[in-house]
Amino acid sequence: MRKKHKQEKSPNPERWLISYADFITLLFAVFVTLYAISQVDRQKVEEVAVSVRGSFGYEQHRSGSVVPSLVETVDLRPPPPVVVSQPPPASPEAVAPGILAEAEQLASLKDGVTGVLMTSGARDKVKVSTDRRGLVVSLKEAGFFASGSAMIRPEALPLLQEIAKLLADSTSPIRIEGHTDNVPVHSVAFPSNWELSTARATNLVHYLVDTMYFKPTRLTAVGYGEFRPIADNADEAGRASNRRVDLVLLSSEGEKGEPLAGFRQED
Repeated sequence: MRKKHKQEKSPNPERWLISYADFITLLFAVFVTLYAISQVDRQKVEEVAVSVRGSFGYEQHRSGSVVPSLVETVDLRPPPPVVVSQPPPASPEAVAPGILAEAEQLASLKDGVTGVLMTSGARDKVKVSTDRRGLVVSLKEAGFFASGSAMIRPEALPLLQEIAKLLADSTSPIRIEGHTDNVPVHSVAFPSNWELSTARATNLVHYLVDTMYFKPTRLTAVGYGEFRPIADNADEAGRASNRRVDLVLLSSEGEKGEPLAGFRQED
């Protein structure tokens, strides 16, 4: 007896709806994810990312390490502005009162010495200036010393006394610097310009201590010879400018270079 073959079913024309529904579902999930990311809510984005990773089975990497979350890999926030902090400009109130007082004192002393020079008509014998060392009163050789001599001219003592009175009002240390030109000196007393410049500075120290009663601890005598010129020694005018003795009323900055800087004398 023959078996009857089953009649084949005709294909279902609506099977494509299943694939279409799956596609729509995935597309909806994508749009939901994009919408959540656009809101820049870290908590919501993290929740969506965890849900998506769990749905597709990619919570962990094959090696066992955790896959970075979307929050760590996607950050739609604009970078924070770079703020460069600059110290505010120093105001006059921020300057140490001691420095201001020192500058005012040096300016006052400079005006005082200039006034003495104008009154006595000796502006061609003494030059007054200020630099980082402090107040510099430069005594030219022609007005205070004879050529090749370290003795102070007697006629220069009244002017020197007036200048010393002004410097006595300050408590700042004074460095007395002897300078010469580059013309060699050969004598029994002064074998070279070193001895001549040092002797002139030392004699001026003795005058201030013995006659004007300056404290010896305020004074320093040095001789630079010909090696710190302020003019060219090629002509007589330049050599005359280099032959001088400088009284330097030291500022706080200039005092740092002194051998006894920081020494405190007991009253």
